[in-house]
Amino acid sequence: MRLDGEAWRAFFDRYEREAFRLETLPLYSMPGEQEEYERYRASGELIIPDDDPWLTRVRGFRNSGRWIGRVHVITQPLSDYLQYEFAVYAHTAKAGEDIRILDLTDRPNPGLPEQDFWMFDNSTVVLMNYGPDGAQIGRDLLSSPDLDQYRHWKDLALSSSVPYAEYIQG
Repeated sequence: MRLDGEAWRAFFDRYEREAFRLETLPLYSMPGEQEEYERYRASGELIIPDDDPWLTRVRGFRNSGRWIGRVHVITQPLSDYLQYEFAVYAHTAKAGEDIRILDLTDRPNPGLPEQDFWMFDNSTVVLMNYGPDGAQIGRDLLSSPDLDQYRHWKDLALSSSVPYAEYIQG
């Protein structure tokens, strides 16, 4: 089932305990962040107001006792986009999102897929599909995923990565 727009947001916001994201790309081309990204590239500074909709949602998830986190698989050197995304992570981590980095520059992939996904409550998987340019093609709710495999990938990503704050200080 394809999840778009308000259907995606409503679906997402209904998770009960935890929402996990695996990110695998060096570039995401999201229309809603293009202007902010261009400003960051021009100035090297990123100002995100406290009432930003995503930060507000993250704080709401955490305040209701729900966990939200992601692991971004990267290799050095960081693309311009990843430099921007790391600047965004400083804000989302402060809001309560558990951001982790898995740097594969000098090590092999421990067995993670090259496919972005969200896993909700260890029981629901949504594939995040992107074109070669990083533009989102769609989000597909899987009807009968191999949950043991996705749980394994989630655990592997979390155990193989380091917290964002530790990574940037490293």
